[in-house]
Amino acid sequence: MAAPGGPRRQLALVALLVRDYDEAIAWFRTALRFELLEDSPREGGKRWVRVGPPGSDFSLLLARAATPAQERAVGVQCGGRVFLFLRTSDFRADYEHMKQAGVRFTEAPRREPYGMVVVFEDLYGNRWDLLGPPEAA
Repeated sequence: MAAPGGPRRQLALVALLVRDYDEAIAWFRTALRFELLEDSPREGGKRWVRVGPPGSDFSLLLARAATPAQERAVGVQCGGRVFLFLRTSDFRADYEHMKQAGVRFTEAPRREPYGMVVVFEDLYGNRWDLLGPPEAA
């Protein structure tokens, strides 16, 4: 919440290191049903590529690894911990779609006090949580 009279701020982008722009765009569009929000060329063969869930104010900036250090960090941007959290209003439908799309899950879905959760990996191995509302028993 913004302080009275203060600026309103929110996170807008998180950079995600990728090996290849096009393979990452394809994976996010197919596996997670994200939208391609922007794909603009930049100098030196770089691109400004944003993807995100439909209707969300938040997006990922897909950043192609450009140095050996960045290449080593692809897939392990958070040292093996869950890095990103994707909340859904229809956990079962999204979980089933992701399974059909070949997403690798590291566990079975489980019920937690805050809702349903399952850990999955993106195409490079970064770990995510898929979070859903509590389901009726």
